[in-house]
Amino acid sequence: MAESKNGPAAAPGLMARLRRLIRPVPETRARGRALIGWHETGVRWTARRYAALADEGYARNVVVHRAVGLVARGVAAIPWIARDAGGREIAVAAFDVLLRRPNPRDEGTAFLEALTAHLLIAGNAYVEAVGPGTRPREWHLLRPDRVTVRPGPGGVPAGFEHREGEETRFIPVDGLTGRSPVLHLKTFHPLDDWHGLPALEAAAQAIDQHNAAGAWNKALLDNAARPSGALVYQPKEGPASLADDQFDRLKSEIAEQFEGARNAGRPLLLDGGLDWRALSLTPAEMDWIEGRNAAAREIALAFGVPPQLVGVPDAQTYANYAEARLALYEDTVVPLAQSIARAFARAFGAGFGIATLEPDLDEVPALEPRRAERWVKVRGAADLTRDERRAALGYGPIGKDEV
Repeated sequence: MAESKNGPAAAPGLMARLRRLIRPVPETRARGRALIGWHETGVRWTARRYAALADEGYARNVVVHRAVGLVARGVAAIPWIARDAGGREIAVAAFDVLLRRPNPRDEGTAFLEALTAHLLIAGNAYVEAVGPGTRPREWHLLRPDRVTVRPGPGGVPAGFEHREGEETRFIPVDGLTGRSPVLHLKTFHPLDDWHGLPALEAAAQAIDQHNAAGAWNKALLDNAARPSGALVYQPKEGPASLADDQFDRLKSEIAEQFEGARNAGRPLLLDGGLDWRALSLTPAEMDWIEGRNAAAREIALAFGVPPQLVGVPDAQTYANYAEARLALYEDTVVPLAQSIARAFARAFGAGFGIATLEPDLDEVPALEPRRAERWVKVRGAADLTRDERRAALGYGPIGKDEV
């Protein structure tokens, strides 16, 4: 850059550059067109693959991230009660140790939280038991997209193929008993006998709409929150179009001088037959805010989470936050926790003398209103004996010698 006595020479002004760009050109080089700044408003639908769903959904969408976190943390925080074949509550130290520390890398709550998230994002969760016999010493989660179920006869898988890097190992399933070192938990899928259907896939279109609305808003802010428009070349005399090199250079000048937050509010100087025409596409006409909120409500619905808990405004389905949390636990968290506990009991309970596992609902603060209602009803039931009332509240009978 040439320098003057006062330092580096100033860059030529926009008007000077526009005059240089918009010079008369031969008719043979002319091609009619306008410079249009346009925000992409079409929705790009996400591919129905685990990596794409996890990236576009959980990793890039705040509503999905919040919904998955609420359900997963809720399930993982509920302790389990172990019972023997007679229905009596038992304490099994070895199983409790395994549940608290499934492997050297994971703590028990984090392990169950990740397992639940796998179910919500992939529709499948795979737990590999490590150790001799029927009493595993460790549990390890296998990433769902790295596991493939190999179909077998009679509805029983022949085994599981686990890919890690360039290596693939096969984990067989006993064709008679169905036992395997891998516990496969899956949600219901009406069109697949071997894999589950995730809530994330059911919400995929709403997620894409929500993400597209956010991207559109960011593009609008990047251009000083102004609607798109067209820069039209209409000279009073001479060719009514720009040559290719003129068009490309003018487009470059506009991008450099006016796009981005740092150029917000900068006036547009027009010369030489240039005219700016604003287009009619506006956020009000698109009903952008309500559309984004509607997509957020659909996402919350797919995950069984009340919209209030994911920050959707005007979501007054429930009178207050406590009622919304109660609905979350009763309709989503507790049924999912019960399903996971039963699956662990079937797969690993026999080796520890455990017949059933169930969530300890007395340890869930969100369910306190329901417990209080049950206490009032049971205590007021005059036609029940003392032991029947205790049984209704989840307690065992009082022995004859006890006071």
